[in-house]
Amino acid sequence: MRAFQMNPRLAGILAQKQREIETLKNGGRLTGAGNDIPPVRDFRGAVSSQGRINLIAEIKFASPSAGRLLRDGDPVQIARIYEEAGAGAISLLTDKRFFSGDIGYMPRIRRATSLPVLRKDFLLDPIQVEESVCWGADAILLIAGILSRNRLKELLTVARESGMACLTEVHNRHELETALECGADIIGINNRDLDTFEVDISATFDLARLIPEGCIRVSESGISSRGDIKRLRQSGIHAVLVGTSLMKSSDIGVKTRELVDAGRADGKG
Repeated sequence: MRAFQMNPRLAGILAQKQREIETLKNGGRLTGAGNDIPPVRDFRGAVSSQGRINLIAEIKFASPSAGRLLRDGDPVQIARIYEEAGAGAISLLTDKRFFSGDIGYMPRIRRATSLPVLRKDFLLDPIQVEESVCWGADAILLIAGILSRNRLKELLTVARESGMACLTEVHNRHELETALECGADIIGINNRDLDTFEVDISATFDLARLIPEGCIRVSESGISSRGDIKRLRQSGIHAVLVGTSLMKSSDIGVKTRELVDAGRADGKG
């Protein structure tokens, strides 16, 4: 974890994660998905289909910056809408306290759809990777900015040995260099600065060109329109991860199809 002073909002989230880790280590709810979860699905393949910018559609009911996004939504129904509208993968926020998520949604979504599901949370310890496996995740998010080099490398190794893919999130050149040195091959460029929580889509343009061929490039945060995706096409990314604009939409299916269609090579449905 970073040694210098961080944003108080982020510090509070990570302190809560440390408490949750201790609960897991002391016999907390590690398992529960059951034995009928489908085999691990190919997240890397799903977000790197050629000829398009693939959509990772996120289920996120709230966030510290945006507040409540959707009330009384059924995560399984939303996941089905995403699949029907053409998303390539699903991202599930599993943090309860700050994002109103639940890892218990994971097996339900995986049984109800054929898409690979990314567990998005603040993962700091190998036991959280084990928890992700137990609840049926196909992939996990690892945030380079909150992990030491050694811990990032360890979590990448543990996840891969378990059969899961890893989306490794970076925001600046130093984090990108660390991620690549640790062997990350799916790089998520977070347009949100976790020190200020400000969003600037130019982060994708600054970093995507530094990611070597053979790695998958994903742009995250601040993407809300057809125009955003058409603009991002110039950066050479393979996928976008979008949550807030989908969850706040008056018609999630229509909004998802809009972004999926914008990601096609011809920009048409």
